[in-house]
Amino acid sequence: MYTQRPRQPSFRRITTGGRYSLNFTKIRSPDRNYNLSTIMILTFEHGPIRELRMNRPPVNALTSELIVALRQAIETAPQQGIRALVLSGSPGRFSGGLDVPFLLTLNRPAIAAVWRELYALLKALAASPIPIAAAITGHAPAGGTVLALFCDCRVMAAGDFKLGLNEVQVGLPLPPVILAALRRLVGPRQAERLAVSGLLISPQEALEVGVIDEVAPADQVIERALEWCKSRLALPAEAMAVTRREARADLVEVFERDFDAELQKVTAAWWHPETQSTLRALAEKLGKKK
Repeated sequence: MYTQRPRQPSFRRITTGGRYSLNFTKIRSPDRNYNLSTIMILTFEHGPIRELRMNRPPVNALTSELIVALRQAIETAPQQGIRALVLSGSPGRFSGGLDVPFLLTLNRPAIAAVWRELYALLKALAASPIPIAAAITGHAPAGGTVLALFCDCRVMAAGDFKLGLNEVQVGLPLPPVILAALRRLVGPRQAERLAVSGLLISPQEALEVGVIDEVAPADQVIERALEWCKSRLALPAEAMAVTRREARADLVEVFERDFDAELQKVTAAWWHPETQSTLRALAEKLGKKK
């Protein structure tokens, strides 16, 4: 698909023969077990469409650094002349959600900052002036699904993958802003079923209930997301932009209230003894899989 891969990334723009150009965003990870020079976002240029590919092995788990970097990339893209975005992951793994084992090492102020940064990222996705398609390249539990909910379109890889909001299963009440985004897509009854049970579902079921818009072969997910973006850009620009803004106004409005009280409740829930016990059991289970 791409004309070449640079052997030694220099973290600057590299032109690959005219059709695509490739950018690297270098972000240092706070996890000492993770290579500090790792590239956490790969940026591919497809003409007026930019692909932001999460690249934090093994599961693209979200830390504050990756969350902030994604928000900045989304907010700056329109200023750089980009007309649409694709948010993607690595083959088989879109995002495993919040990096629970690492977050369990943080203190209360740091956890509060992570939630505040996550809300800011979701607002950037919801309020972006340009269309954003999620190319769900594989598993997308919890935070992986959350990112996709706030995009315009969701294309998921066919296969033995799972997505869903399983926060309740790991001891976390689903934050109201995330529940609102789910309800907007699937309606109140399905939102209640999926959220309260913390269900993880297959791509086909996700398509049937409306969580995603399309299932595509795994090797075509990014291409299909690009095609969706191109279909939007082929429309009269002003008419599309104005109508899109009106259509997404309800999603943006959930961020136009004072979130201090909600963030305090979400942060407090993280420190609830039952939540901490469940999360630590999860972290131990994940550690055994390494």
